[in-house]
Amino acid sequence: MQTKSRRNLIINTTQIVVWVGVFLVPAVVTGTMTGSLEQAWKVFLSGAVILMPAFFLYALNYYYLVPKLLHGGRAKWFYIINGIIIVGMLAWDFFGRHPQEFPKEVVEQFGERNLWAMYVGSILLRVFVQCMLILLAVGLRHIMRANETVVAELTWLKHQLSPHFLFNTLNNISSLTQIDPDKAQESIGQLSDLLRYALYDSEADKVSLAAEMEFMSNYVDLMALRCNELTTVEKEFKAPQEHVEVAPLLFISLVENAFKHGVNARYPSFVNVGMFYADGVITFRCANSLFEKQGSDHIGSGIGLENMKRRLELLYPGKYTYEQKADNDTYTVEVKLQV
Repeated sequence: MQTKSRRNLIINTTQIVVWVGVFLVPAVVTGTMTGSLEQAWKVFLSGAVILMPAFFLYALNYYYLVPKLLHGGRAKWFYIINGIIIVGMLAWDFFGRHPQEFPKEVVEQFGERNLWAMYVGSILLRVFVQCMLILLAVGLRHIMRANETVVAELTWLKHQLSPHFLFNTLNNISSLTQIDPDKAQESIGQLSDLLRYALYDSEADKVSLAAEMEFMSNYVDLMALRCNELTTVEKEFKAPQEHVEVAPLLFISLVENAFKHGVNARYPSFVNVGMFYADGVITFRCANSLFEKQGSDHIGSGIGLENMKRRLELLYPGKYTYEQKADNDTYTVEVKLQV
């Protein structure tokens, strides 16, 4: 996902190249065919006279009218101003030069009625081109606006995860300080590494899959600190040999959900977490013991999981599968990503 500034630079540069080409290509072709620089310059000047109004209309819409008026809640003025400009250009074309001013031999050759028909047709064609230029400016601005909305939403969703993660982890260490202070001190150092990753490294759009696996492995260890001897926690993370990238902090909610709903201090419980990569597909699998909860607080639900699913849809549309099932006393969830 490109940053906003880089994406805008690419779009603006492309537009400049296209417009420069539109202005220069006829003159370059003429100069190449005739070998006359003077003739090429005349073609450029005559073409510029015709193209400048179109360029002005497009640039005005792209840089001001669309972002400031149409997207700024003043659409009425967007249509009024464009209507005035088009009518003004139409009047300029109509009154600036009409068939009565054409050479007599041209009128005699084509006929006054046919000449008027061609003349009106050329004006209507210009109006059509002007409308297409306005629609092009609107379309590009809509695309940019949609992309910026996606970027903003992804940033918001990612930042929703960090406070949730920090709150749960601090609770884990707080519980540990009453049981094993030395282990708690060691865990604080581990937490420092996790926070550095969650708050800084994860700001990137993509991170190394190996780094993400190491983070997940450490996170599972910290989550397991709250569990008593009745709970079995197993993990398996197989980092790939090649460099593979993935969106950061995608699966934290699944681990949180497993420990929240799959661990009971009074009964034997288990949490099994695994993550591996093969043939361009990342697989994350989490299984835990299933205990029925009362009310609306059920496994497979919650803000964290909804955020994760939304991020998957935004980052990997059509390239992921999400499956969850409850079988006997076991709840399993599996996510596969094509990268």
